[in-house]
Amino acid sequence: MNEIKNHWKKWLYWFLLGTAIIIVYKTLDNFSDIIGAIGKFFSIISPLFIGVFIAYILYIPCANIEKCYKGNKFKFISKRARGLSILTVYIIVIILIMILFNFILPVVLESISDLLGNAQQYYESAIQKYSEISEQSLFKNEIINDAIKNIQDLDIKQYFRLDKIIDYLISALNAVTSVFEIFVAIIVSIYFLLERNQIVNFLRRFANALLKENVYKNVNRYFNNSNQIFFKFLASQFLDAIIVGILVTIALSIMGVKYAPLLGFFIGIFNMIPYFGAIIAVGISTIITLITGGLSQAIWMLVVVIILQQIDANIINPKIVGKSLKISPLLVIFAVTIGGAYFGILGMFLAVPVAAVLKILVEEYIDYKLEMKNNVKKDGSF
Repeated sequence: MNEIKNHWKKWLYWFLLGTAIIIVYKTLDNFSDIIGAIGKFFSIISPLFIGVFIAYILYIPCANIEKCYKGNKFKFISKRARGLSILTVYIIVIILIMILFNFILPVVLESISDLLGNAQQYYESAIQKYSEISEQSLFKNEIINDAIKNIQDLDIKQYFRLDKIIDYLISALNAVTSVFEIFVAIIVSIYFLLERNQIVNFLRRFANALLKENVYKNVNRYFNNSNQIFFKFLASQFLDAIIVGILVTIALSIMGVKYAPLLGFFIGIFNMIPYFGAIIAVGISTIITLITGGLSQAIWMLVVVIILQQIDANIINPKIVGKSLKISPLLVIFAVTIGGAYFGILGMFLAVPVAAVLKILVEEYIDYKLEMKNNVKKDGSF
């Protein structure tokens, strides 16, 4: 009887092994089709992810406004606080988008159009000024001379035409989204905001049922801490970018710098990327000012922007962000470098909060291991 049982076990083992080999082979043989199917599936449900992301971004303003409505003495308003808060936030968002498209973007686009239209002229002027520099100057060396010779006859206009850039942007936008997807994403975000308590409670109950009690408590705590870090970082960096952009635009406009709104907008946006963003934006802005306004104006522009950056770094940003994201500059540089290398601009932007969360996890793990080690020593084990 045992021999028959062992015989069947042996055959079952070889059958399962053969089946597994066939499945692996077929998977690898049709790997491109499987990847394509997975990619298509994610493209179909992408509006859901976008909707969840929108709800995530709008959660804090919705929650704060909902508290105000709940404290209202009118029962009609207090009973419908959540729906009214979502409506209010979306009205504010729509107003901000209208301001952006009607007042800010036209000025920025006009500056871009003028800059691109005169790019060839600025380029030729810069080449001419460089050729007039004395041969004894530090700027005159073989590397720069060879670079100048290689690009001397370059036609800038064929690369920087506004109509082409707009066409590229429209094509890219059409490739990743559509009116229907935007509509679905907005509807999903509204439902997530309306039913956020039920969704969070369900996820917590599911995690509690799936995990052990101590593991669940740790996961819940880490989830709450991570949320606070990401919420605070996203909101504070966006607000800080607006403040820096406005201050730089006003300062450059007073100085008479050409394309001040464009440079202010550019520096404000890139200021959202820690360390590298400010360096890149200020460097490019200085080159543009050097070409359009001369060396003296470029130097003054650089001095003024650096002063504003220092005011932001030491006064404005700490007031907005607080101490929750105080991590080592070396860790920030490392995180932004890795994030940018693997995930581009978005990776550079999100690298800091991710690094902050990982730092908390590592520090708590180290504390836990040291505590366990100390407990073992107290017990006299070694």
